[in-house]
Amino acid sequence: MIYVGAESAGLQTELTSLFVIMLIAVLSPLVVGFLRLKVAEVVIMICLGILVGPELLDLVQIDASISLLSELGLGFLFFFAGLELEPEAIKGRYGKLAAIGWGSTLLVAGVSTWILDLMGYVENFLGFSIVLTSTALGTLLPVLRDSGELQTPFGKYFMGAGAIGEFGPIVAISLFLGTMSSFESSLSLMAMAAIAFIAAKIPSWLSSEKMNKLVVSGHYSSSQTPMRITILFLVGLLAVAASLGLDVVLGAFIAGVIFRLNTPRGANNSMHTKVEAVGFGFLIPIFFVVSGVQIDIRSIVEDPAPMLIVTALLLLARGLPQFFIYRYAIPVVRDRIRFTLYVATALPIIVAATSIQVDAGVMTTADAATLVGAGAFSVLLFPLIAYYVGRKSQIPTPQQA
Repeated sequence: MIYVGAESAGLQTELTSLFVIMLIAVLSPLVVGFLRLKVAEVVIMICLGILVGPELLDLVQIDASISLLSELGLGFLFFFAGLELEPEAIKGRYGKLAAIGWGSTLLVAGVSTWILDLMGYVENFLGFSIVLTSTALGTLLPVLRDSGELQTPFGKYFMGAGAIGEFGPIVAISLFLGTMSSFESSLSLMAMAAIAFIAAKIPSWLSSEKMNKLVVSGHYSSSQTPMRITILFLVGLLAVAASLGLDVVLGAFIAGVIFRLNTPRGANNSMHTKVEAVGFGFLIPIFFVVSGVQIDIRSIVEDPAPMLIVTALLLLARGLPQFFIYRYAIPVVRDRIRFTLYVATALPIIVAATSIQVDAGVMTTADAATLVGAGAFSVLLFPLIAYYVGRKSQIPTPQQA
């Protein structure tokens, strides 16, 4: 009876915590909408997560169940990153400039954080460097979509820079921030690539008229076969990545790419809607709220200077090189300033990378709080500045690729 009572109390705590998390998920878009804030919802979720965390109201307890849901939310976040990858945006001039821009960022970030490491301000300069090379592609895509710029050359240049700004750090995280050596990580990446290639071919190998009919009919029945297949691919590649010693975000990203390649155009919108409902409606908000709960907010309040310095580093390392690299592609200075600010905006990769490093014991919670705080501040500040910079300008018309 004592055991049953303890188990019941544990379940009550888990459900209460989940209720508070979902309450925040519901309130965040309402706050943004009613107050007409020029702020991404993720910033509100993280801030409210801090509020209900152990250092303030202490309303949420992070146990194994909540942690698993949070990890699945992280997986879905990078699944959508792979899903949103436009092949055209990483080809030709778009891809070339994006690669040059990311390489330049890595160089500037590496030198900057190495100097900070020598000065004793940074303990893991490699982890800091990788974080500074990221771009919040998924966070900013709705902004460009709503402004009608997503299909313009400006939007495609950003898609290319954003795609590299998500995929590059993901690979770097798997190579350098795991528990294996770089050589072992390289072998694991090659094994992952081979498995991903096979996984991408499985739908065509199993394709037949009867199979296609069964899968399509599942769209409108309780079986929801296409949705179950999608979740199977996602969880399967997460498990494969974890078993190979790689970070699960790589498996999630690859699953998104495979989903995009194999989803028939006729069923594309329907499936996207269903997957987004599970991801953005349930699991992804849990990840962001839990990230806020786990932030060491006291260290930021006691000394906010490191967070402001890292925010400036994001603009210096990730943004500034793009201003010069894209000077011919985006000749209008006002538009190039907006592009620079968008590319320097980062949060999801920062949250993921810091979580991985804290779990591995190579980063302190104070440093993680500084980085996440800087990422949240960039999402709050940079798009807002870009909005006011672009208010008087027309939709950009840069040179065609």
